[in-house]
Amino acid sequence: MWRFDKGILTQFDFFSIILIIPLVISSNWLIGEAVPALAQKQLAYVGVAFITFIGVFFLPIRRMAWMIPFIYWANIGLLFAVELFGHARLGAQRWIEIPFINTTIQPSEFVKPALILMLAYLINKNPPPIHGYRIKEFTKLSFFILLPFILIAKEPDLGTALVLMLIGYGVLFFVGIHWKIVTTIVVGGILFIPIAYKFILHDYQKTRINDFLSEKPSYHVQQSIIAIGSGGWTGKDKEEATQTQMKFLPIATSDFIFAFVVERTGFLGALALISLYAILILHLLSLGIFNKDYFIKVVSVSISFMIFIYMGVNISMTIGYAPVVGVPLPMFSYGGSSFLNFMVLFAIMQNLITFKYKDMYDNRGTKSFL
Repeated sequence: MWRFDKGILTQFDFFSIILIIPLVISSNWLIGEAVPALAQKQLAYVGVAFITFIGVFFLPIRRMAWMIPFIYWANIGLLFAVELFGHARLGAQRWIEIPFINTTIQPSEFVKPALILMLAYLINKNPPPIHGYRIKEFTKLSFFILLPFILIAKEPDLGTALVLMLIGYGVLFFVGIHWKIVTTIVVGGILFIPIAYKFILHDYQKTRINDFLSEKPSYHVQQSIIAIGSGGWTGKDKEEATQTQMKFLPIATSDFIFAFVVERTGFLGALALISLYAILILHLLSLGIFNKDYFIKVVSVSISFMIFIYMGVNISMTIGYAPVVGVPLPMFSYGGSSFLNFMVLFAIMQNLITFKYKDMYDNRGTKSFL
């Protein structure tokens, strides 16, 4: 017998949900203007994500913490499966084909919440000392970050791999590592950049970097800059937004949707969107800073880092300040997998916050959402 107690609403973090709702609504409005059929699909993705959010939110996550290592290693197993018999598209082997239902999955998307949960599990189990993790603990945690990084980078999907690595090490820096390790990483990273460019990067990745460094931006970026510049202060009407309506702006509903936003709503619309993201990021960071629970700290900070990285790279890409990579504008670009990932992470965070002081099961063994 299920019992729902309204007491959970006193702990629930409504503010983050309030900030996400306008992102979803304005995204669907713009996608509907560009390609109405995609807006209907996006609504379906939002519906699936909402149902998933509810399902994950009511899981007894703290009681199921022992399963987190199994979830992590299951995802690593999927990445190995991609390496052995993955489905290739456009020169990249990133997908696994599911028999009988004629569809594919991209395991690298599932690794993001799995890695974040694994780091939360390990850090909660062994919190950092006063002066931060030393080399032994840092090496152990690095193993769990670098293993999926290497497997995903080999697909090749360097963008997703770098996002994972930045989130993982960002969390470690946030919770605390010894200053000598930080110095070594910074110096080693600077020295490793030319080696990685020469011997590790693929030709197409070098081409993207060279295009970015060249004086003349690529066609995609040129059209994006034109769209952004034409928006003015308050944007254009739908019929006058020629860059999008006449299909000059490529991938206007996903990778370059920020340029579409500025063309339609102008500088003020862009400022409102960036401000919304900034408030959400700062709010999530505050949950991590002012919380001693390492599960909440790691998950909330990881989400804030992920939003910051995705937003920063996507917007920089559209204005020519970063190479063109397939990084979506978080919870705004068209697509189901990225949005679903964020909703799963938010559901986990909300669960950890809401049920921090409560037990989901009463003494009679009856499930009670207290």
